[in-house]
Amino acid sequence: MFEQRINIDRMEQAVALFGSFDENIKLIENEYGVSIVGRGAEIKVSGEAEDVAKAVRAIESLLALINRGEALSEQNVRYCISLVNEGSEGKIQMLAGDCICITAKGKPVKPKTLGQKNYCSQIKKNTITIGVGPAGTGKTYLAVAMAVTAFRAQEVNRIILTRPAVEAGEKLGFLPGDLQQKVDPYLRPLYDALFDMLGTETYQKYVERGNIEVAPLAYMRGRTLDDSFIILDEAQNTTPEQMKMFLTRLGFNSKMVITGDITQIDLPDGKRSGLKDVMRVL
Repeated sequence: MFEQRINIDRMEQAVALFGSFDENIKLIENEYGVSIVGRGAEIKVSGEAEDVAKAVRAIESLLALINRGEALSEQNVRYCISLVNEGSEGKIQMLAGDCICITAKGKPVKPKTLGQKNYCSQIKKNTITIGVGPAGTGKTYLAVAMAVTAFRAQEVNRIILTRPAVEAGEKLGFLPGDLQQKVDPYLRPLYDALFDMLGTETYQKYVERGNIEVAPLAYMRGRTLDDSFIILDEAQNTTPEQMKMFLTRLGFNSKMVITGDITQIDLPDGKRSGLKDVMRVL
């Protein structure tokens, strides 16, 4: 049995590190099969030497985050553990202080992984950014957060969110209701992200002023979009013709973010995805 001790400066650090009902420490204990005990200004880690060393590196990385004002969550504790296992836990500090914006409820929106941090950095630097990845990786949500930040900073005058109205082979003509009722379910994820960032009342105010537009991709035809932050979601369901049409809407002082998942293409058989084409060409 090997034992190592870590000294901490303040009791508040230990409280933040251990988390509610010791949930953060339990994640580290379960991952490495060690015992972690806090006594006053000291933390004792016991177990096999190699496992203790990894647990200590994880704890020290998390303490560094706490010292930079970060609130720990299960997600960033698990991410820290994965970086320790890769031998690159020093990178965890790169996530500190990267608040993109504050939601309507006062919650900071931050990148949770280095991939998300790089994605946000590319959106800042480039006119057109393509984000491809599986569902749940924050592609759309972070893009909307970046759009709201640019709008609040008066870098753009409008936010335009669009996606193709194609889903698992359904056709709009066979759905009940008028056009707005037909397309609303396809646009719901975009509405949800905007409501989260702005709140319902502020969102409605900006829509009435024309500062925010959420519409199907077909509505983009024939327009030139200046001073706008434009997000194309579910881009894997565009045809090459639709993708070309979308890209040529880009006007002066505008940004485009294209997001999609090439493993979830709902186009009819034989139809090529415009997202695959644009990834190859650009």
